Amino acid sequence: MIQVLHNPRCGKSRSCLAFLEESGKEFEVIKYLVDVPTFDELQSIIKKLGMKPIEVVRTKEPIWIEKFKSKTLSDAEIIKAMVQNPILIERPIVINGDKAIIARPMEKAAEII
Repeated sequence: MIQVLHNPRCGKSRSCLAFLEESGKEFEVIKYLVDVPTFDELQSIIKKLGMKPIEVVRTKEPIWIEKFKSKTLSDAEIIKAMVQNPILIERPIVINGDKAIIARPMEKAAEII
C-alpha cells in the first residue's frame, strides 16, 4: 500500500495528495505531526529514500536553527531530533514498498506509484 507522510497545513503536501487522488491508486495518509513515526520507522523511511538523515531535515525551520544548527550531530541524533520535533521532517514523503521519495515537486511521486 502506498503511504504518504502528510502535513495538512502545507500547500505542497496538499498538492501531492490531490495528485495521488487523481492517480486512482489506493494510498494511506499519515499525518506525521499527529502520528509521529518512531525512531525505527523514520530510520527505515530514510533508508528507503536513499538519503542521509540531514537531507530529510527542514533546516530552515526555526526550531532547527535555534536548537540544532550550530551542533555537530550524528545520524542517530538527527533522527532523534526529527522524532522529538516532527515539524523538521521534510514533506511530503511518498512510500511504496521498499522505495520512498520526497515529492517536491509533487510530480516526483509518479516515479514510485
